Amino acid sequence: MTKPAPNGGAVPCSTRVMNLANFLTQSARRHPHDAGFVWGAAVWTWAEMEARVEAMAHALATEYGIGKGDRVLVQSANCNQMFESMFACFRVGAVWVPTNYRQSPDEVAYLAEASGARGMICGAAFPDHVDACRKAAPSLEFVLSIGASDFAEDYDAVVARHLGRPFASVAVDRDDPCWFFFTSGTTGRPKAAVLTHGQLAFVITNHLCDLMPGTGPGDASIVVAPLSHGAGVHQLTQVAHGVKTILPASERLDVPMVWSLIEKWKVTNAFTVPTILKMLVEDPSIERFDHSTLRYVIYAGAPMYRVDQKRALAALGPVLVQYFGLGEVTGNITVLPPALHSGEDDENARIGTCGFERTGMQVEIQDDDGKAVAPGETGEICVIGPAVFAGYYNNPEANAKAFRNGWFRTGDLGRMDESGFVYITGRSSDMYISGGSNIYPREIEEKILLHPDISEAAVLGVPDPVWGEVGIAVCIARPGVDPASLDLRAWLDGKMARYKLPKLFLYWDAMPKSAYGKITKKMIREELERRGEMPVFDAVTAG
Repeated sequence: MTKPAPNGGAVPCSTRVMNLANFLTQSARRHPHDAGFVWGAAVWTWAEMEARVEAMAHALATEYGIGKGDRVLVQSANCNQMFESMFACFRVGAVWVPTNYRQSPDEVAYLAEASGARGMICGAAFPDHVDACRKAAPSLEFVLSIGASDFAEDYDAVVARHLGRPFASVAVDRDDPCWFFFTSGTTGRPKAAVLTHGQLAFVITNHLCDLMPGTGPGDASIVVAPLSHGAGVHQLTQVAHGVKTILPASERLDVPMVWSLIEKWKVTNAFTVPTILKMLVEDPSIERFDHSTLRYVIYAGAPMYRVDQKRALAALGPVLVQYFGLGEVTGNITVLPPALHSGEDDENARIGTCGFERTGMQVEIQDDDGKAVAPGETGEICVIGPAVFAGYYNNPEANAKAFRNGWFRTGDLGRMDESGFVYITGRSSDMYISGGSNIYPREIEEKILLHPDISEAAVLGVPDPVWGEVGIAVCIARPGVDPASLDLRAWLDGKMARYKLPKLFLYWDAMPKSAYGKITKKMIREELERRGEMPVFDAVTAG
């Protein structure tokens, strides 16, 4: 007897999927005269956006020879051209490679070289980045400038030259790459996570299902983070359902301006990170503008400390949505919807959870051997499902480390309770061992932030000759508070085991943050070194 085929003997099905650029085409077809994209005082209808993207796609394909699988590097602050370039690349079957625009010329040059970019679209304010990329990346054949510059032809002039020339989306398969999502490089150099047309189609559907159900053409979304990473995925999701995108005119976070735009455009959803959300709700301007239209304020990138969560709920009401998900899983691991964000009842609030598994995704907490641990035990958070990326581009060593038995290893430590709620303990690289005991900085940071005079805190482990490692806490006091008046060690005593108490408390005026508003331990370590404050404990101070 012959063994049946895995698919039951059916004819092998096609792996072709919709080109993601068709999301824009579909919204332009259904809502041609509605506002699709707003940047400052400028407004583009869906039909105008579609025409501009079609023109740039025609130019990329016919004038610059960009085709399926080619990479196009994009170095730019948020603007309409940057957003359009995503769809233009998708339409010709090319790979969009956005940078963190605050990176140095040498850092961006590495991305150009590592991605093998054939073309570059660059803001006029970054001529040094263009020079560095041209020197480092022999594959780079052309550059377009967003705005007038001396280094390349203006993007808008190219669009004008190709307007009205039809260009249909290139046929793509499920696993064809469309976006190189560079990791933030918290350890080592950034790696290019390969996102594909089929994978992102699942992510977008999942975002609409799990994060903002009911979102449609009557809604509006505001951008308060760089479009190169999570905010870009979020805005792509808006395009899929004809939701207008509101882009503040200023490159820097202007909190009063954000609230004024929310009032003016009756914004219904926003994507942000905890540190930016904290700044938005603590600014006095929140009281001057109507934000009652907000239904979903989605935050990700890091867990939100309980004290900040409660403050945001008090200011905005039950609109918070948390999700956990690395770039490699495109934000699709867990979700904590508004109904499970409690502003008052700490006892039943599941404090510290990042929610439960996203639709179609499976999470498992595993030990060092890849075996599932018991509920409540700490291990590495691992995930499988259609949102998991295709792997790192041209990096087999990183791929071998990232996957085990088909599971993607997030590098985050956490636990899962018996109801399936996940709790992030911290990055495996953040955990430190003091006197043989594992110490998780997030637990200590949560306690420190309960102090009424502390605004931000970060705890990290440093080498120690006696205990192996000990903790230091970098803290930001609230405005008007003299750090010299604080005794956090005494205040924490009795609130946690003594071995977890940091050995040193430092007070800074501000915490270093990434371009995406995240506090990273890598940046804090670099700042400690720069200031000459990295402690060296001896046997006396360590005891």
